[in-house]
Amino acid sequence: MPATSAVRCVPPPCSPLARAPRLPWAVALLTLLAGHYLVWRLGSTLNLSTPLAATISVTALVAELLLLGTSFLQLWLSLWPERPLPVAGLQEPAGGSWPGVDVLVPSYGEPPELIERCLRGCLALDYPHHIVWLLDDSGRPELEALCGRLGVRYLAREEREHAKAGNLNQALQHCKSELIAVFDADVVPLTPFLRRTAALFADPAVGFVQTPQSYMNADPVMRNLRLERWLMPDEESFYRWVEPTRDAVGAVVCAGTSFVMRRAALDAVGGFETGTPSEDLATGIRLTAAGYTNRFLPEKLSAGLAPFTAAAMARQRSRWASGTVQTLRTGANPLTIPGLNPLQRLAYLEGIAHWFNVLPQLLLVLMPLSLGVLGVAPIVVSGEGLLWHAMPFYGAQLLLTRWLSGQARTPLLPELYRWIFLVPVAAGVAGTLVGQPQRFRVTPKALARSRRIGPAKRLVLPLLFLLTLQLVALANLLRPALGLALAPLSSATLTINLTWAGLNLLLLLLALRCCFDRPGLSETPWFAVHMPGLLTGPGLPASGVGAQITAISEAGVELRAQAGATLAEGARGAALSLELPSLPPLPIAIQTSQERQLGCSWGSVSDAEKEQLQAFLYRRPALWPARRAPFEPLSLLVVLLRLLIGCRPETWFKRSALPQHS
Repeated sequence: MPATSAVRCVPPPCSPLARAPRLPWAVALLTLLAGHYLVWRLGSTLNLSTPLAATISVTALVAELLLLGTSFLQLWLSLWPERPLPVAGLQEPAGGSWPGVDVLVPSYGEPPELIERCLRGCLALDYPHHIVWLLDDSGRPELEALCGRLGVRYLAREEREHAKAGNLNQALQHCKSELIAVFDADVVPLTPFLRRTAALFADPAVGFVQTPQSYMNADPVMRNLRLERWLMPDEESFYRWVEPTRDAVGAVVCAGTSFVMRRAALDAVGGFETGTPSEDLATGIRLTAAGYTNRFLPEKLSAGLAPFTAAAMARQRSRWASGTVQTLRTGANPLTIPGLNPLQRLAYLEGIAHWFNVLPQLLLVLMPLSLGVLGVAPIVVSGEGLLWHAMPFYGAQLLLTRWLSGQARTPLLPELYRWIFLVPVAAGVAGTLVGQPQRFRVTPKALARSRRIGPAKRLVLPLLFLLTLQLVALANLLRPALGLALAPLSSATLTINLTWAGLNLLLLLLALRCCFDRPGLSETPWFAVHMPGLLTGPGLPASGVGAQITAISEAGVELRAQAGATLAEGARGAALSLELPSLPPLPIAIQTSQERQLGCSWGSVSDAEKEQLQAFLYRRPALWPARRAPFEPLSLLVVLLRLLIGCRPETWFKRSALPQHS
C-alpha cells in the first residue's frame, strides 16, 4: 500500500516527532467544563434510593473520578514550560573528542537472524569510539560463533538472576567506556543514533538520554483488523505527548531500549534496579532523584519488532503493568525516594497510576449490568442534564484529543488497545498488589513453530464472559418485561444506560475480533514505500522496464510495472534484476503477478549484497516517518466494516506493511 494513504507522514530530514503543542486555552476549557460536569454529577445523578443503589452509584462515581483524575493530571502537567529541545548535532562536542560508548544488546532466546540484524546495525553506527557487546542469557554456542564472525564481544553468565537487569549489571563489570547504550535484540538503530545522542552528554548534569521506542511492523491490533492505514501505534501518544511533558518537568521515563546512559551516573545509583522487572523505569527514577538532568530526544532513531500475536502482546502489557506497580515496593518508589521535587513525584506517580486505571475501567464495563440485571440504575439523569452538562464536557474531549496529543491519537479508536487487554492487565495489577507479581518472561520475537491456529483462550474467554453479560443486560433494558421489573426511570436515564451497554457490546465485539490473529503472518517486516525501480534481464527491452516499488522487505519486493509495459512469458521465469535507489542491481524471481503487479522474492544474494539491503531497509537516516492520525469518522466506518469481514490471510499484495521514507 502506498505510504501516502490515510495516515500522513511528516517528511525528512531527521524524522523528529511532532511535539504536542502547549494549548493552555484548551486545558483551561476542559478544566472548566470538567468542574461544571462534576458539580452536576455529584449533585444530580447519584441514585440514593436504597443502600444497594447508593453503593453501586457511588462506586461508579468513584471509578469515574479516578479515571478523570489521572487524565487531568497529565493535562495539567502538559502546561509546564518546555525545556529547549536538545541540540543534537553531527559535529564533535565542543572542548573535546567524542566519549567512548559500550553498546549493550541483552538477549534471551531471540532467533539468531534477528540478533544478527541488530548487531550489524550496532556495528554500522556512524561513531568513532564504540564497542558492541552481546549479552547472551541463553548461552548459545551459535551466538558466540556469530559474535566471533562479526567482531562483537560476547558475554554469557551461568547464574541468571534478576533477568534483564542482572544481565546488564553483570556486563558493567567488563565495560570501561564513559557512556553505555542499550538496545533490545530486536531493535536496529539508525546510523546517526550515537552522534545525535552522545553530544548531549557534553552537559555533565545529563544522566541519560531516551529516544522514542518505535516498531517496524504493525502490532496485532492493527494487523488483525487490517488497520495499518487507519490506526496509530499505541506508543505514539506516549512519545509524542507524555514523554515530552516528562522532559519539561524533569521526570523523563527510561523505556528500557534505545537509550544512552552515563556510566558514572549509573554507578552512583548502584547499577540497574533489580527489585522489579521494570528496571528501566526504576533506574531512571533513581537517576533523577540523584540529581541528574535526564533528557528525551524526540527523534525516531531506531525501530524494533512489535509482538506478533495478540496473546504475546497481552503478555507484554501484563508484564509492563506488573513491573511498573512493583516499583512501589522498591527503593525507587516515587512517593518515598529522597531527591525528587513534588512535580517529579506527581509525574512518575501519574505513569504508575496509568496501569491502576484498568481496575476502575473494569468496574465501569460492568456497570450496565446494574440496571439490566439488578434493576438498579447506577446513574440517574435528565435530558436537560445530558444536554447542558455531560455533552459539552465529553464533546470537548472528543474534539481536542487529536490537537492535545500532537496528532498522535484520535479519541475513540485507540481505546481498542484498552479493551482487548483489559482483563489480563487487570489480573496482573491485582496480582502484584497482593504480592503475586508476574514473573519476567521475554516477549516472543518469533512465531512458535508448533503453535495452534486460533485465538488464545485466556484472551477470548474473559471477553466472551463480559460480552454475554452485556447481551443479557441489553436484552433486559430493551425488553424489561422479560427481565427484572425496572423502577420508574426517565427516558434520559434509560437512554444513557442503553447507549452505555451498546457501546460496551460493540467494543467487546471488536476486541474479540482482534484476538483472531491474521493467517499467513510473516516474521519478516514489510514496508510500504513509493520509490522507482528498473527491471532488467533476459526477455526485457535493453533499456529495462520501469516500475514503482510499493512494498519491500528482506524476503522480497512488490512492484507495479510502468503503464504499457508487458513481460514476456520467458521473462517471468528468467533470472531478472531490480535496480533501486542507493542499491546495486539485485537478483529477483517473480513469484506471482496480477496485471502489472509483480510479487518477487530476492534471488541468491551475496553477503555484501545482503549487508547493503539491510542497511537500506533498517539503518538509513530519517527512515521512520512521524505519522499523523487520520480523520477518525472515516476510520470508525472502516473498523465497523472489519467486523463483517473475515480474518483474511496476509499474502502477496495484501501485506501488513508500515510506511518508510523512500
